[in-house]
Amino acid sequence: MDEQRTELDRLGEFGLIDHLTKKFKPTNASTKLGVGDDAAVISISDTESMLVSTDFLIEGVHFNLMYMPLKHLGYKAVAVNVSDICAMNGKAEQVTVSMAVSSKFPVEALEELYEGIHAACKAYGVDLVGGDTTASYSGLTLSVTAIGRAETAKIAYRSGAKENDILVTSGDLGGAYVGLQVLEREKQVFQANPDIQPDLDGHDYIIQRQLKPEARVDVIKFLKELDVVPTSMIDISDGLASEILHLCKSSKVGCRLYDEKIPIDTQTSMTALEFNLDPATCALNGGEDYELLFTIAQSDYDKIKGNPHMTAIGNITDVSEGAYLVGSSGSVIELRAQGWDHFGN
Repeated sequence: MDEQRTELDRLGEFGLIDHLTKKFKPTNASTKLGVGDDAAVISISDTESMLVSTDFLIEGVHFNLMYMPLKHLGYKAVAVNVSDICAMNGKAEQVTVSMAVSSKFPVEALEELYEGIHAACKAYGVDLVGGDTTASYSGLTLSVTAIGRAETAKIAYRSGAKENDILVTSGDLGGAYVGLQVLEREKQVFQANPDIQPDLDGHDYIIQRQLKPEARVDVIKFLKELDVVPTSMIDISDGLASEILHLCKSSKVGCRLYDEKIPIDTQTSMTALEFNLDPATCALNGGEDYELLFTIAQSDYDKIKGNPHMTAIGNITDVSEGAYLVGSSGSVIELRAQGWDHFGN
């Protein structure tokens, strides 16, 4: 009789994590939160906690070196981990970088990679404090761990959203996904005819959103200055719809997201239409924007109202009301996570 075999794509990334870690329960008093949020939370004093987050970036899966400069890759590898610390309402202070690299890369290429890592460390005020390097039979793999800290009472978990809270996003959405479409199109043109130079004119903003995303450390600073502590928070790496559903699941709530409130840059909208894509769909399902999605109490709304870096896009409801997208005509569509699936794409 054949042994039972379950394919990874049946569970998906988060289902797999839940499945593999369900037996692991914290046994040390200092472990305040293990698996299940943007970062682990470890107590370091009566009032402060350490935050720890790790991410992989794998050649051919997360990046394509045909259009991803190594310097940009180094910067992005740090930025996306700093973003996870931001998503807990904390400040990153250290990173470790581990690398598996094949012999196709000369030392000069890795120097370029580390120039990007250095630039990001300088930009975010974090120290490179260690890591590991090993050989790879194929391509390049990076693993970055970010370490930060936060006031324990002000940590924003995914699980804190309450009914009637307001749903807020930083920045604008969909740009990274549309930028990727431009890069992929120009890659195909180049492969068909290497004599044709890439045509990237007019797409600077969305290409930067894909190749050199920024962690929103400024938004964490603004929230502190405004005396606003989010009731819940997550960063937008897998698409707005997916992240909203993570908040709803962890907080055991529902939500109403208003289509016309989703902030989308003009360049994103215009380029999406060139590809016959709906800009809102790109924002909902595209991913890699690394903006912050959070909820705030209604009493804090006046503090963030009018802030150019934050947009109220919906509200939290009772779990029985489900999670829905409300169109400009009043139509209601159930929210579904159709963004990046690490085992299904």
